Amino acid sequence: MKTLRNIAAVVIGLVIGSVVNMYLIKLNGSLVPLPEGIDPNDMDSLQANMNKFTLLNYLVVFLAHSLGTLSGALVAGVIGASVKPILMYIISFFFLLGGISMVVMLPTPLWFAFADLAFAYIPVAWLVAKTVKK
Repeated sequence: MKTLRNIAAVVIGLVIGSVVNMYLIKLNGSLVPLPEGIDPNDMDSLQANMNKFTLLNYLVVFLAHSLGTLSGALVAGVIGASVKPILMYIISFFFLLGGISMVVMLPTPLWFAFADLAFAYIPVAWLVAKTVKK
C-alpha cells in the first residue's frame, strides 16, 4: 500500500506542479506585458522573439518554474507514505528535464539558462524536503 501511495504522490505532485507552472507562465503576459509581437502560445513566435524579453519577463518564468517545482514537491511530500525526500527529488528531476528541454528549444540567454537550471529545481526540492522534515 505504501508503494501505491508513493506512486500516487508523485503523479499528483507532477500534475499539481505542472498546473501551477503553466498557470504562472500563462499569467506572464498579464502580470508583465510581453514584448510586442510575441504570441506565448506559438513556439515559433517565442523562438523568434526571445531576445525581446525583459528581465522581468524572465523573472516570472523563473518563478513559475520554481513555484511549480515547490508545489509539486510539497504535494508529493505531504501525500507520500515513505521516503518523502526521494519523492520530492523525483518531482524536481522531472521538472528539471522539462527545464532542460525548454532551454534547448528556446534561445534563452546563457545567464537565464544557468540560473533556471541551477536554482529552480533541485535546490527547491531540497528546501521543501528540509521544511517538511521539520
